[in-house]
Amino acid sequence: MLDRLNAAMEHIERHLDGEIDLADLTKIVVTSEYHLRRLFASLAGMPLSEYVRRRRMTVAGAEVLAGRETLLDIAVRYGYSSGEAFARAFRAVHGVGPGEARRAGAALHSQPRMSFRLVVEGSSSMRYQIVHRDEFRVVGRKARVPLVHEGMNPAIAAFIRGIGREELQRIEALSDAEPGGIISASVNIAEGRAEGTELDYHHGVATTGAAPADLDSLDVDKGTWAVFDSYGPFPQALQHLWRDVFTEWFPSNPYQSRPGPEILRVRLNGGATEAEAQLWIPVEPAAQVR
Repeated sequence: MLDRLNAAMEHIERHLDGEIDLADLTKIVVTSEYHLRRLFASLAGMPLSEYVRRRRMTVAGAEVLAGRETLLDIAVRYGYSSGEAFARAFRAVHGVGPGEARRAGAALHSQPRMSFRLVVEGSSSMRYQIVHRDEFRVVGRKARVPLVHEGMNPAIAAFIRGIGREELQRIEALSDAEPGGIISASVNIAEGRAEGTELDYHHGVATTGAAPADLDSLDVDKGTWAVFDSYGPFPQALQHLWRDVFTEWFPSNPYQSRPGPEILRVRLNGGATEAEAQLWIPVEPAAQVR
């Protein structure tokens, strides 16, 4: 997998001054477009489209400063139909326009070429199982919340407090499918999963029954899930579990992610300092390398 990702990075470098088709990259990596976007964002910390844009503007910036061609010639070569569009993209990356950069010899920002390598730490193993499930639904309450990578998410904590204990008990009584009890489901997450971007957060239960009219409902399609068990400090261990699934487990196993909600069931200890968690990630068999 890492070799194929690096081959895709090489393809990007060769086509910075031309069209970079995501379909071509998925053929090189032998995976789906959805999984490639998700995996790259987890490994690189930015969306694939943002990396390509930054690399293009890095190379274009060097050509702007060299002064051997007109700004319009450079803009056209890197796929921009006008000097204005190129100037906007250039300013977004470098903080100055190309004309100003050329006149003043400005200091520009550089996006290094990216490559991936395996770092073997051997600190822990991941306990998981593959589960095949018929369709079900998540029934409960829904909120639009910001993504927080480290520490407590204040928006989610406030949302759950606002539901109330009696309402939670009523919702929990509807649970009749795995994962049992109160769960959370995250959907409509931004491609790059940047800190502060928003997602739809469902707090409820998994059920095969109909949803009461006064509750929110999320239909979940039939499919395969990778289910991970974890125990550790709350909430750090849960957040690290999400990271480790995409940076360690997927590159080492014959599965790829597919569209669907990411489901988490959490059981806290008495002091709410430790958590036993189960994370459900929708997956499908990875394409075979031929």
